[in-house]
Amino acid sequence: MRGAPGAVPAGRAARVAATAVPAESESAVPLLTVGHRGVMGVEPENTLRSFVRAEREGLDVLELDLHLSSDGELVVMHDADVDRTTDGSGPIGGLTLAELRRLDAGRGERVPVFDEVVDAVSSPLQAEIKDRAAARVLAETISKRDLHDRVTVISFHAEALRETREHLPEMPLVLVAGRSSPTAPERARELGAGMVSLELRHLEADIVERAHAAGIRVISWTVNTEAELARARELGLDGVVTDLPAIGQAARRPLGHGAHRDPAPESTAS
Repeated sequence: MRGAPGAVPAGRAARVAATAVPAESESAVPLLTVGHRGVMGVEPENTLRSFVRAEREGLDVLELDLHLSSDGELVVMHDADVDRTTDGSGPIGGLTLAELRRLDAGRGERVPVFDEVVDAVSSPLQAEIKDRAAARVLAETISKRDLHDRVTVISFHAEALRETREHLPEMPLVLVAGRSSPTAPERARELGAGMVSLELRHLEADIVERAHAAGIRVISWTVNTEAELARARELGLDGVVTDLPAIGQAARRPLGHGAHRDPAPESTAS
């Protein structure tokens, strides 16, 4: 593989456990931190403002979501429609990029495309795809821009990951799961995914143990409180996905290196 799933630049490597299973006790190892849609707890999600803030706050990896516009552009947005996160309405697939550009995505931000995020930040990216069509377009972009060492493709959908593997045989993959987390280690191994990103409330120690035994790293979403971070450490996770810069900072500190209080999310008025 050109790069391990969730890999970070050399300058940050000291903060990240390099092996699938930490050699020291979990409390002694800083966790990989993934900024969820940037830092959506304090900035409008999936906007350039959110990604730039996440990088400035020191998150190791930035996660984003991709859909195709009606004219085939890779649009950065979580939902299949624009209603929740913009002042517009309708499905992304029914709107052209020009129409999407006219929408306010929060605090005056425009809806970005994938290339703009790549250019706006230098951090590694986890790009979540929802279907095979988006997987194909993303694979073309990764190849064209030589982003193999910087982008990890993630998805809930096995068929989207298989499509990615078909076009990019060495691409790092992450299987995402919620209620189906108990079967994720075996499904990830079948897909050739080197990491699973699992919903914390569905995680148990045996799932983590099975993943680690198969050489698969485990991160969890979404970790936004001190109690959730403590649970992630108790489970021996390799990293956490968070909406909040303060949790990211706390996760990178080994226990005993300063106290942390649960942060109060700021308003994300849109």
